[in-house]
Amino acid sequence: MKVFDRALIGFIGLCTGTLLAAAVSTPFNGVTKSPKAILNLPDAKIETASGGLNDLAARNNRLPIVTVSSLSATFTTLDYDFDIIREGRAVVPRLFVAAMPQDISRIRVPAHRKAIFFKTVLPLVLRVNDEILKDRRRLLSLRTKKSKYGNLLAADRLWLASIAERYKTSRYNITELIRRVDIVPPSLALAQAAEESGWGTSRFVLEGNALFGQWTFAEENSLVPAERDLGRDHRIKAFTTLIDAVRAYARNLNTHRSYLHLRRERMVMRQQGTGLSGRKLTDTLTSYSERGAKYVQSIQSIISFNKLDSLDNARLGGKRVSVSAKPVI
Repeated sequence: MKVFDRALIGFIGLCTGTLLAAAVSTPFNGVTKSPKAILNLPDAKIETASGGLNDLAARNNRLPIVTVSSLSATFTTLDYDFDIIREGRAVVPRLFVAAMPQDISRIRVPAHRKAIFFKTVLPLVLRVNDEILKDRRRLLSLRTKKSKYGNLLAADRLWLASIAERYKTSRYNITELIRRVDIVPPSLALAQAAEESGWGTSRFVLEGNALFGQWTFAEENSLVPAERDLGRDHRIKAFTTLIDAVRAYARNLNTHRSYLHLRRERMVMRQQGTGLSGRKLTDTLTSYSERGAKYVQSIQSIISFNKLDSLDNARLGGKRVSVSAKPVI
């Protein structure tokens, strides 16, 4: 064997021995963990990702972990009392939780679990509704301008094209856009979220923030139902954060042909000036579930039993938590 070959083998052996010694002296003590729920303080930007659930898990590891206990403590700090809000005597804090606490299923008292669920989801629904209302107000203003002046500015026409594409209709049909760009009453959204997610305990919401059980046939960012019937290929769409799920749910009701009746009934309520009622709109949701009329009855029961009707008038406001000060959690 040549001198060079012997020297090379010796060098490789020395490196291998050094690495083994280092591994023995400082063993890796990390533990693989599943993604945990994370809390975004009111003034903080909610993180979004395009890389799916694996990217979400990586981001979660860099953000504060929240449990039922720590979340409850935050609610207390913010004087977040669901009963008072339901009575219309307080506004809803701007507290946006990115994912459900992973230990929510351990709550043994149903009333406590329901309170945690409602208080987590309500601010998200109200925030999405505020986003929709901002677009709706601009639409109404543009309709007035078009009626008065005939033409719109280039910037307004560009915005109309963008929102028409998002809501799957013609940019020139402002009347149809106004019918579609409207809120989902909180009572309806909360009841459906509770039904579809098992009050925040289902695998779909804990692993994929899927609050509303929306179907998809795409393999990316989706979860396979454990008891899916043979021959079926649908999946449950997964989301990076809970608010992404709420946005997708509202867009689904506002664009899909199955909910045309809901949009028409909602427009009638607007025209009559009676205010939007989640309970009245439940009758239009027979297509949301394969259970049909029984599903509608279940949603109506949740609204009635939990006295959610008054939440259709709930508004965001209240105290804020500064991210620069000592964190609550």
